[in-house]
Amino acid sequence: MGSIELPPVVPTRRLDQLPEEILIQILEVLPAQRDLSATCLVSRRMNKVADPILYKSILFCEPKHHFTFSESLIKRPRRGSLIQDIRLEYPSSELSDFIFLKESRIDGFSHTISTMSNLESLEISVPESLCHGIGTLFNGPFDLACLKTCSLFYQREDGGYWDLKENIHIFCHPTLESLTITRAKLDEKGFESIEQPSETALTKLHLIECDIHDEALSELLLFPDALKEITITHLEEPSPSLEESVDATMHDYILALSSAQHSLEYISINFPSLGGNKALRLRMFEELKELHLRDYQLFGKSSSSPRMHSVGLPPQLETLKFWNPIGEDEGVVELLCYEIENLGVMARNLRHLIIEGEGTVPPKILDAIKASKEPFELELR
Repeated sequence: MGSIELPPVVPTRRLDQLPEEILIQILEVLPAQRDLSATCLVSRRMNKVADPILYKSILFCEPKHHFTFSESLIKRPRRGSLIQDIRLEYPSSELSDFIFLKESRIDGFSHTISTMSNLESLEISVPESLCHGIGTLFNGPFDLACLKTCSLFYQREDGGYWDLKENIHIFCHPTLESLTITRAKLDEKGFESIEQPSETALTKLHLIECDIHDEALSELLLFPDALKEITITHLEEPSPSLEESVDATMHDYILALSSAQHSLEYISINFPSLGGNKALRLRMFEELKELHLRDYQLFGKSSSSPRMHSVGLPPQLETLKFWNPIGEDEGVVELLCYEIENLGVMARNLRHLIIEGEGTVPPKILDAIKASKEPFELELR
């Protein structure tokens, strides 16, 4: 009988034998973090390749995870430099149960973040007891030298506003581009340091449910070289009650924003309690393309005293959005119709009007839009 020739055995190639460049591409698309963790146990080579990817983005949802990681840095001090994105999110109850009044552990939490020399994104949502320690990270130019995006929220047990002065130096950070501050307060003294920061890279600022004095805001907006976008929001009935901005009007806040009038392209203010009887003068915002606010804030509430001047819309404005239905104030309707009828003079680039909320648009406004010689679009949401 003739012999049967078997096909040659082709040696299988193991995953950890692939070139490092290909391994990195494979590991970066793994859908689950646990899969990436499992590859670290395959071999020393796989651990070496997977470790930087595994620690690139981290979420600490419990203080014990944060503390365990800080202890691991004693053995592997370079691990902190691998992290580019970190989120800290845990409530006061968990922290108080874990710390047992050992303040040294609180200091250790902020020290852990300081080891992340390549950190680009930092998101903080932790108890107020960590506020001071984390705030010290922003006092010097060498910690977090690569930071580009930051979000700060410190939870108070009474639900109040945390003091922004504890973290005020975040506004001096030279590389930071986007900053979100949630439920903070700041009085009129604002930035009290003798050393004023040089021009910073901040382009986006979001103030969510904050109680910030308009004079302090004006000072903070002097630091960015070219702030492009600012968003200010608050509840219709702030809780707790406002203190620093309780008497502020929309005119006061617009005056504060004028510190960045040379560069702002987007302003969104959804802060219902900011009123005022004056129509806003906005022509100094020469680069502004999109404006969101309420109709009575733009045109001023009607009163027994006549308006001394009409609205001065930004010359480059393209989109105007009202957070509330329009038509409740007849004086406001008349002024808006006048603006639409004279777009060629008032705002020659304005093409898009957005109205939020339920309700019908007054016929006068619809007629003005139809009669407009300029292309103009109305959107109801």
